[in-house]
Amino acid sequence: MSAPSLRLVFAGTPEFAAHHLQALIDDGHHQIVAAYTQPDRPAGRGKKPQASAVKHCAEAAGIPVLQPANFRDASDREILASHRADLMIVVAYGLLLPQSVLDIPRLGCVNVHGSLLPRWRGAAPIQRAIETGDSETGVTIMQMDAGLDTGAMLSKVSCVIGPADSAADLLARLAKIGGPALVNTIAALATGTAQAEIQDDSLSNYAAKISKAEAEINWQLDALSLDRKIRAFNPFPISYTRFATSKPDERIKIWRAQPENSASNGQAAGEIISADKSGILVACGQNSLRILELQMPGGKVLAARDVLNSRAEQFSPGTLFASAQGSL
Repeated sequence: MSAPSLRLVFAGTPEFAAHHLQALIDDGHHQIVAAYTQPDRPAGRGKKPQASAVKHCAEAAGIPVLQPANFRDASDREILASHRADLMIVVAYGLLLPQSVLDIPRLGCVNVHGSLLPRWRGAAPIQRAIETGDSETGVTIMQMDAGLDTGAMLSKVSCVIGPADSAADLLARLAKIGGPALVNTIAALATGTAQAEIQDDSLSNYAAKISKAEAEINWQLDALSLDRKIRAFNPFPISYTRFATSKPDERIKIWRAQPENSASNGQAAGEIISADKSGILVACGQNSLRILELQMPGGKVLAARDVLNSRAEQFSPGTLFASAQGSL
């Protein structure tokens, strides 16, 4: 016996959310009566308003799109109620929904979260998992409550974090496994067979939103920690450094690197040990880091060997990079 068809409202904003909306569209079993997403924001060099990935996905499928700034106005809640939705699916929407909104759909609201809850709650679970050195993560689908990612868990799917995975790599992988998990969870809710598991709050950690200030490299840290940060902050905000003699705004963005167990031979943290076709090797607080891909100010992302073809003198051994907080 197939699951009953439900009336669904979807709420999400970035590409990760759009993948889940597309999974529901492709499944075709339920009626998606509306899609909510953040208002168009200025983006790009021209700062022109840009529609979200969810808006593009919904419009392509003929799904009505709504973009309220929030649900504080009673009229916005009344419009949501007018959809007569059985269930609301929330994926990286960008708003913390009040209980007055969560109570509107007949079956409440479910959230797709990029972590094996309760491990990482908050805005940046994927980045914090990489930064901390977790060996696995995943997607949790939970029944939403008024707390921050505290609702009862309905399903989980896990995913290994590889030693070279960036946040971009992991986000793409989680989007692929999250879509089918969401479809299966909705089917279980429709048939009344879903089993909710209460989270153990003592196992939770707060995944704070990533700030641009965090992206500045502190070469006093050990090489493994720096590699994790570089991977965690790719594709945003991208880790960066600068030459010790440069102006603060002359940032060199580091897109990819790898830690090396080799100890420095008396070099200071942030000092270039060698620079050749294998990359730019830099001394750290412990061991060293080999820069593999970087982006000079105003330039494109290039392999280190290609940058050295025209800038070898700038990266000669003994050159110092500045560290975060102005320390060398």
